[in-house]
Amino acid sequence: MEEQAIPQRRSPGPVGERRTVGGPRVDAPPVLTLWAATPRSVGRARRELGRVLDAWGMAALAEVAGLVLSELMTNAVVHGHVKGREVGTRFVRRADGVRIEVHDAREVKPEVRAAGADEESGRGLALVDALTGSRWGVADREGPGKCVWAEVGTASAKP
Repeated sequence: MEEQAIPQRRSPGPVGERRTVGGPRVDAPPVLTLWAATPRSVGRARRELGRVLDAWGMAALAEVAGLVLSELMTNAVVHGHVKGREVGTRFVRRADGVRIEVHDAREVKPEVRAAGADEESGRGLALVDALTGSRWGVADREGPGKCVWAEVGTASAKP
């Protein structure tokens, strides 16, 4: 199967490299992107993930994976932002799905919390936990900050 490339481009949103991704190959290289730490980047990252999943032959995962990414990106932009630093995403092809990583420069690790009935926020990680079947976590990374990751697979993408 012929490899498809996600085009490189510079825009106000993503900054950084895009790597060639293959079709349904499991060994497709990860897709790495740096984003401005702004709310607009959440939607841009979600659209990028949709394009990557489509190129990998995994478009069926786009809805659930996009929602998971939106929650992780929103947390990074709102709670993990350090002035002058971007937020990074890394999408890794797995045999049964995709690993979504969001990197930010703040050391504080997020935790699932029980939001009150009247609160307008605080449910994001509980949603990520439910959508991924608890396949998410926080990891250290090289340099400052953290990596919050989640795995969306064919089993977790079914309604």
